[in-house]
Amino acid sequence: MANKRNYQKELEKTIASQKDFAPSLLLHSCCAPCSSYVLEYLSQYFRITLFYYNPNIYPPSEYDKRVEEQQRLIRELPARYPISFCQGVYDCDRFYDLTRGMENIPEGGERCFVCYEMRLREAAKKAQELQCDYFTTTLSISPLKNAEKLNEIGEKLALEYGVPYLNSDFKKKGGYQRSIELSRVYGLYRQDYCGCVFSAQERRQKSTGCEL
Repeated sequence: MANKRNYQKELEKTIASQKDFAPSLLLHSCCAPCSSYVLEYLSQYFRITLFYYNPNIYPPSEYDKRVEEQQRLIRELPARYPISFCQGVYDCDRFYDLTRGMENIPEGGERCFVCYEMRLREAAKKAQELQCDYFTTTLSISPLKNAEKLNEIGEKLALEYGVPYLNSDFKKKGGYQRSIELSRVYGLYRQDYCGCVFSAQERRQKSTGCEL
């Protein structure tokens, strides 16, 4: 059986190889709380363009709220290198088209993997367009997200678009705990579901036994 890859060590090795050079990084973000530690950490080594592309988020008012919090965090968070913001298109029909027939798959299953790829593909395209040195996502900071699958998809897309994927597992070394601390420091809105209508329904059913 092959040894399980340590994506955090791979990230540290990449960072160490940069020396005094700060590469450009297209960082896909799902929300301000998840990005908080990632931005604090990576902005010490990379010039970051934060790409907010999340057409899975429901309802539109939730999407708008997360965008506002993301922009506020970028304004308030100290960083060694500048962080810029780039907002993708809120094309929620694309999410529903790609996940049709998967509505009843539990959180963390194949529907989520399709959503991972949808968002990472758009990030890879944007990284190629902006001629970034790397692209990656904040998604691996969540204990509910599959870091191995995210890195697998990222590496595949890196080959397609010609932009290296920054392998990572941001929950490691206390990353997730630090994101909670930073959320408190900045008073960030922390949602109680992943983002899509299906995750909202699943959370509601678990807490109340009722559907939305």
